[in-house]
Amino acid sequence: MSIQLDEAYYTLLHELQAIDFVLVELNLYLDTHPTDAAALQQFNQFAELRKRVAQHYEANYGPLMHFGHSMEQSDRWQWVDVPWPWQV
Repeated sequence: MSIQLDEAYYTLLHELQAIDFVLVELNLYLDTHPTDAAALQQFNQFAELRKRVAQHYEANYGPLMHFGHSMEQSDRWQWVDVPWPWQV
């Protein structure tokens, strides 16, 4: 089963993956440099950016994460509407 998605879907998904990569790297750095204020500020900026991009993605394409990490934005269960990872 193939699902047709617009270019914006892939752009947002790629942006989220890039932001997540930065957050993981900063997290690892901060584990060994917990007093680096510049790195902490950068982590917080990217965490806020991720929140905004994820909200935009979810408003247009449905939830990103399960188990209470993403609120349902409608009156029906949307997990059945979004493509599975192997369909992207």
